[in-house]
Amino acid sequence: MRKDIEFRTEDGIVLRGWWYEGNGPGPRPGIVMAHGFSATKEMYLDDFAGLFHSRGFDVLVYDNRNLGESDAPVPGEIDPWQQVRDYRDAITWFSQQDDIDADRIGVWGSSYSGAHVLVVAALDRRVRCVVSQVPLVTGLENGRRLVRSDYWDGLRASFDADRQARLAGEAPAMIPVAFDKASDEPCALPTQDTHDFFFGPIQERATTWRNEVTLRSVELFTEYEPHVYIPRISPTPLLMVVATEDVLTPCDLAIASYENALEPKRLLLLRGGHFDAYVDEAFQISGPAQTQWFTDHLMK
Repeated sequence: MRKDIEFRTEDGIVLRGWWYEGNGPGPRPGIVMAHGFSATKEMYLDDFAGLFHSRGFDVLVYDNRNLGESDAPVPGEIDPWQQVRDYRDAITWFSQQDDIDADRIGVWGSSYSGAHVLVVAALDRRVRCVVSQVPLVTGLENGRRLVRSDYWDGLRASFDADRQARLAGEAPAMIPVAFDKASDEPCALPTQDTHDFFFGPIQERATTWRNEVTLRSVELFTEYEPHVYIPRISPTPLLMVVATEDVLTPCDLAIASYENALEPKRLLLLRGGHFDAYVDEAFQISGPAQTQWFTDHLMK
């Protein structure tokens, strides 16, 4: 059974989402899930959550702050470290619910949240199992892959100008997440498959998504280095899922970072690009593998 829920973070922000509640006797193992950069829970998280739920897990899925149905004190602001703190608050809230086993909590993330769960698993020993799908592992190097080198100085200058404007009391500068029509339009995630995903059929499901984030979100992206935390995840079991043709969070960067993880760990390679991981053949392969990983490490 899926029900709508909401909970407060430590700083009082209300995050909203779904609880896939188990039917078996408690206490039951749980999985905490959120989506990636600007994405909302309706963008295929229900497919993964439903699969996990079918194998006996309670699953908490929520929209990140400033996105979707959650509170938005700064609409479109994506602060990776704030999202990490929110994951930990979500774990706290979920662990305190009746029939949830606080000693059997896993975390799942994809893309930007795939980065966050690497950090959360390294910092928070309440996490007993982690699945990181097509993760960002290094913000600066990833940013340099996405932004042409002759544009980099201009981007840095825009960060500085936005900082000065905010300090003067002006509203944060905004930038599209994906280009709308022309591939040379400035945007946060300038790949063709990003455009195709956000402006494709998913729009019918994800009605709360907005093609706009703060420019500061992009600056914070370039400063975020989750790969530093990967060696610290062990002994928590790590499954990393990587798409071999990923150009948004490049495959080679993820694999290189995976090599720094300690056991127990597993690498699952999927054919296709970044957004293929959510659908069709890749999901048919990855979904059961992720479910089995959680089952092996969270089910007694």
